[in-house]
Amino acid sequence: MEQKHKQPNLEVRVKNIIEVDGLKFKDLNGNGKLDPYKDWRLSPKERAENLVSLMNIDEKVGMMLINTRQMGLSQKDKSKTSHEGVLDEGIVEKGENIFAASKIWGTTHTIENMHLRHFILRDNWSPAEMAEWVNTMNEVCEGTRLGIPCLIASNSRNENTEFIFGMNDAAGIFSTWPGTLGLAAAAKGEIKKGGDASLISQFAEIAHDEWDAVGLRKGYMYMADTVTDPRWQRIYGTFGEDPEFISDAIGRLIDGFQGEELGNHSIAMTTKHFPGGGARENGFDPHYEEGKWNLYPTPGSLEKYHLPPFQAAADHGTSSFMPYYSIPSIKKSVVQEFQGEDIPFEEVGFTFNHYFLNHILRGKLGFKGYINSDSGVTNKMSWGVETLSEAERFARAINAGTDLVSDTNDVENLKKAIENGWISEKRINEANVRLLTEMFALGLFDDRTYVSPDHAAEVVSNSANWDAAYEAHKKSVTVLKNHNQTLPLTTEKLDNKKVYIEVFHKEPERSAYYTEKARKECQELGQFTLTDNYEEADTAILFLSPKSGAYFNATPGLLELEICENKTLTALDGSTYQETTLTGMDHLKEVADSIHIRGGKVIISVNVILPWILRNVEPLADVMIAGYDTYYKAQYEVMAGNSRPVGVLPLTLPASEEVIAVDEDGNCVSRNDVPGYDKDQYMPEGLQYAYKDSDGNVYKLGHGLTF
Repeated sequence: MEQKHKQPNLEVRVKNIIEVDGLKFKDLNGNGKLDPYKDWRLSPKERAENLVSLMNIDEKVGMMLINTRQMGLSQKDKSKTSHEGVLDEGIVEKGENIFAASKIWGTTHTIENMHLRHFILRDNWSPAEMAEWVNTMNEVCEGTRLGIPCLIASNSRNENTEFIFGMNDAAGIFSTWPGTLGLAAAAKGEIKKGGDASLISQFAEIAHDEWDAVGLRKGYMYMADTVTDPRWQRIYGTFGEDPEFISDAIGRLIDGFQGEELGNHSIAMTTKHFPGGGARENGFDPHYEEGKWNLYPTPGSLEKYHLPPFQAAADHGTSSFMPYYSIPSIKKSVVQEFQGEDIPFEEVGFTFNHYFLNHILRGKLGFKGYINSDSGVTNKMSWGVETLSEAERFARAINAGTDLVSDTNDVENLKKAIENGWISEKRINEANVRLLTEMFALGLFDDRTYVSPDHAAEVVSNSANWDAAYEAHKKSVTVLKNHNQTLPLTTEKLDNKKVYIEVFHKEPERSAYYTEKARKECQELGQFTLTDNYEEADTAILFLSPKSGAYFNATPGLLELEICENKTLTALDGSTYQETTLTGMDHLKEVADSIHIRGGKVIISVNVILPWILRNVEPLADVMIAGYDTYYKAQYEVMAGNSRPVGVLPLTLPASEEVIAVDEDGNCVSRNDVPGYDKDQYMPEGLQYAYKDSDGNVYKLGHGLTF
C-alpha cells in the first residue's frame, strides 16, 4: 500500500496545486477542494466514476469521439496557428478532404467548445516537436472547466514503409524496423532455428520507450488479423497467416507496450480489426462498398483461424479493440460456431454488431476494456446501416457496445441520438467511465500530463535502438531460391567482378530515386565493385517493388497479384482494362538475359507487401529473395555472407492466377477464409496453391533457405 501514496511529481500550467494531508493534488476544476477525481490515491475507476458524475452532456459527448488533429507545423498558413505556431487553428470545410466528413474546427475550439479529448496524430515531425505539441494540447485542456487532459493516439510509427494516408502515416523518425511482415519473417526464422519470438518483445519494448518519451500514449496497433484472402490490401500490416504465431506476437506486443497492467508509462494498445479482416470477399477492402463482406464458406474457420489472436489480445489485457467495418455474409458463409455455440450472423458491420461485441468479445473472450470504432463508421463506411441517419448510426454503434467513435468530431449527431432517447444515460456514462479509466491509469491527470521535449529527443536518438532495428532488417531477409549456391557473394566468388544494381517500381520516377539510394547503400558497405552499365556486369542485383490497387478505391476487376506491365484484365462489368504492377518488365528481362549470356548471376529481391505471384520473374533469377520494406543495405549484408539468412515466409505465395481464380458467381477456387498453408485441403483435384520454383522450392509459410 505504501507505494500507492508516494507523492507524484505534479506540474500545472493553468490551474493551481492544493495541499491536503500534507500531500499535493491538482485543483483541476479550480474549486479549492479535493474531489475524488483529483485524488491520485484512489483507483482509476473510482476517479473516473466521480468525474463522470461531474460532467455535463456536452463533455460526455466530446469524450466519445476521436478525430485526426494536425500540428501547427503542418499548417501552411502561419496566421492560422496559435501558441507560437504549435497548434493548428485552421478550419477545414466539410468534404474538403477524405476525413472531413463534417467541418473541422481549430484545435482550441475543438478542445474548449466541442470537448474532444482523444486525437489521432498522423503528422511526422521531430520527437521534440511532437512532445511540445502534446504539452501545448494539454495546456489548453487544463484550462477548461474540469481540466480533463487529452490522449494522443497514432498508427504504428516504427516500420520502414512508403507513406499511405491512414495506414502508415509516419516512418523514419522513430527507430525504423522492417515492415510488420518483416518482423514476422525474422521472428518465425528464429523459431525455426530453435529460438523464440523474443525479437517481437524487443521491438515492442524499444518502440514503447520512444512513444512514451514523446507523449503518444495510445497505439492503433497492431493488426491481429490472420491473412486468408491473398488480395486484401492490408496484408503488409499483418503478421502473416499463422494464427498461432500471430497470437504469440500480439501477446508480446501488448506486454511490451502496456506492461503487465496499464500504468503511468504504458502505451495503451488498440488491437484491430476484430474479429479479423482476412476473410475478405476476393480481396476487396471495406473502405469501399465492393469490399463490405466478410465470407466464411468453410466450417470452423472463424474459430480456428481468425479468433485466436483476438483471444490472445484479451488474455494479455489489451486496453481496447477496434472492430472491422465489414459485414459477415449469411449467403456466402456456412454457420460458424464459437466454444460450441452457433454464431447468429447479423448483416451489419462489426461496430454495430451486438452479438460479436458483447457475447463473443466481452462474454466469451473476457475482454474488459473499451471498444474503439474504425474511422468513418457513421458516414462513409456504415455498412449494413446505410439507410439509417447519422444520428441513428451513432445510436446503433453505441448500443451495440462501441464506446469511442473514430475520426469524427460530429458532436451534433451523437448528441441528437441521446436527446432523442435512442441511447440511455446509463450507457453514455458507462462508455465515459471506460474511456476515463484508461486516462487515469496512464497518469494523464497527474504526473504524466506533460513530457520533456529534450528527453524525447534523447530517447529516440539512442543508437542502440536503431542498431537493434537494423539487426531485425538483416534477420527479415528471406532467401527463397539459391540456385547452385550462388550466395553468398564472397570476395573470392566475385574476384573484382562487377555488380550492377537497379530498383524497379510501379512509378518510374520512384525507380530512379530508389536506384540511386540502393547504389549508394551498396557503396557504403564497400564490398562490391559497382558498375552502372549492366552490359559489363557479371552479377545483377535487381530490387522489385510492385504495387497493386488503392486503399480507398476498388480496382475495376480483381486486385492483380502478378508482377506485370500493361496486362489486359477483365473488369467485373465485363469491360477490359490495362494493369501494371511493375514498370520496366522488358528492361528487367533484357538485364537478366544480358548477364546470363555472359555466364553471370542474377539476384532478384521482391518486396513482399502482398503475396505476389512470381512466375513472370522467378525464372529470370538464380537467387530469389523476399524483403518486407527491408533496407537494401541489410539485404546486401546477407547476400555478401556477412549475415546468415534467418527469415522465412510469414505467408504462402500463390502458384498462379488459376489458384485464386473467381467464377462468374464471385466464388474463389481457393477459400477466402482459410490461410495459404491450409488451402490445399479445399482445392480442386490437380491444383496446388503454393508456388513451386525451377529448383523445386515451394514458397509456402515457413519456407526460407540458409547457407
